[in-house]
Amino acid sequence: MSFRCLLATMLAAVACAVLVARPAVAQSLEIEPANPTVQVGQSQQLEAFYVGPDGERTRDTTVVFISRSDAVPTSRTGTVTAEAPGTHEIIALRPGTENQDRIIKRISVTVPQPAVSNVSFDAPPAQVYTGTQVPLTVKALASSGREREDVTVQVESSNPDVATVDRLHRLRGRSPGTVTLTAHARDYEATTSVEVVENPVASLDLTGGADSARTGDVLDFEATPRAANGNAVGDAPVRYAVRTDHTEPRAPGATAEIGDDGRFVAEDPGQYTVVATSGSHTATHTVSVTPRDLNGSIKVVGRGQVSEVHTSDLWVWEAPSDGRDYAITGTWGGNGEAYFWDVTDPSDIMPVDTVTVDARTVNDVKVSADGRTCIISREGASDRKNGIVILDCADPTDVSVVTEYTNRLTGGVHNLFIYEDHVYALSNGRRYEIINIEDRANPERVTDFELETPGPSIHDVWVDDGIAYSSNWDDGVVLVDVGNGVKGGSPSNPVEIGRYTYPSGWNHAAFPYDDPETGKNWVIAGDEAFPNGLNTEN
Repeated sequence: MSFRCLLATMLAAVACAVLVARPAVAQSLEIEPANPTVQVGQSQQLEAFYVGPDGERTRDTTVVFISRSDAVPTSRTGTVTAEAPGTHEIIALRPGTENQDRIIKRISVTVPQPAVSNVSFDAPPAQVYTGTQVPLTVKALASSGREREDVTVQVESSNPDVATVDRLHRLRGRSPGTVTLTAHARDYEATTSVEVVENPVASLDLTGGADSARTGDVLDFEATPRAANGNAVGDAPVRYAVRTDHTEPRAPGATAEIGDDGRFVAEDPGQYTVVATSGSHTATHTVSVTPRDLNGSIKVVGRGQVSEVHTSDLWVWEAPSDGRDYAITGTWGGNGEAYFWDVTDPSDIMPVDTVTVDARTVNDVKVSADGRTCIISREGASDRKNGIVILDCADPTDVSVVTEYTNRLTGGVHNLFIYEDHVYALSNGRRYEIINIEDRANPERVTDFELETPGPSIHDVWVDDGIAYSSNWDDGVVLVDVGNGVKGGSPSNPVEIGRYTYPSGWNHAAFPYDDPETGKNWVIAGDEAFPNGLNTEN
């Protein structure tokens, strides 16, 4: 072989050795237990093990655990608590380094349904009238008291000639007498006695409401059952319904509705008949509903341009330093900027300052009532501490950072509110932390408020007149006394006043509003429903 051929052969061999890389030995993450099963109300500790390229398996405490579901809240160190049955996903994340890629491991957690241990009637009626229908509430319960909604409960009457119960647990009185109702669920049963008496109702009056209304107007109707002598029969059951008298096709969905309390509202114009029923007696009232006809126009008079990132939130206030109007805007998916603007002349919006913090998103921005303190929330911080940042904005043209606060807020703060030297900051979408900021440089945690429903979620909170209005998705709008006094509450002792839920479960924001003309107090509830309202078709 010639020297030239030998050299070419050697170069080809070297090239093959360079170009054909040895396959890398994969690194992996192992979780114990691999497929955990946790009973409702109990906790399980997950442990992470890193398997290196050499196959060596070592315990890894750098792994962070993240729950994909509120049904299994999970600490960063891997303590899983089961709050609702089902199969849920948890993510284990091993951060990357200069020499190693990050590793993501998905763990399936099974939370079995708790066993039925009891069946019970909830406040059953002691007496019903003939010809009337009364709904029964019957529950299959676990030992914890949690209802097993997936378990069918059957109810039987000892004498169908006196009273019957249908598959929807509606009790109907047929003739005078006494019956025993028996509820069955799995191997358990419960009984209750009901007396059926002659119905004294001779007529039914329907009052209130109006002959005409606009779409969205709420009308209050009241049905009164009366005996032959004209006296009201206060314990006679009344059912309300609404009949739509449209002749043209309508879009899917309820065009009008009426509640058990007689409140009626129509979303579409047309003729509607409210029907009240008590036993064999009915009363009706027809309402003509016209469009609300709110027409107007919106004109853009100015713009504060931020072109490189999305804007997340804004707040406008009057600065105590010069009496001018200013705004702060947050950023989403950026580098942690919060922008300050002079908006005194809306047609000439001017940027006046920028504050940058360690975050991917400054999701919420608020300013105190005195205009001196601004607080911004952080999500996606590099150290994963997130939390809030307190700013001195008395002079919006020269804003300074006072301090940051991360205690129990490392899961991210999506929304917050400032009220009377306290911050109400959402924590990981589950609760709100209440923090005292009388000394802005040294904020102190006071307490928190979290619903006791399984897997609670919260998106927003607003405080007015000592009442916190939180938006809690399926749990609706929740009102909490944090200083109003109606329930003896305070920032250190928040007490729930009540809540309003509705079927969609989309409650995303709530804004309290006091109408000076009528003196009524309102709460405007906003929904977030995807993909509804988003049209991407050309």
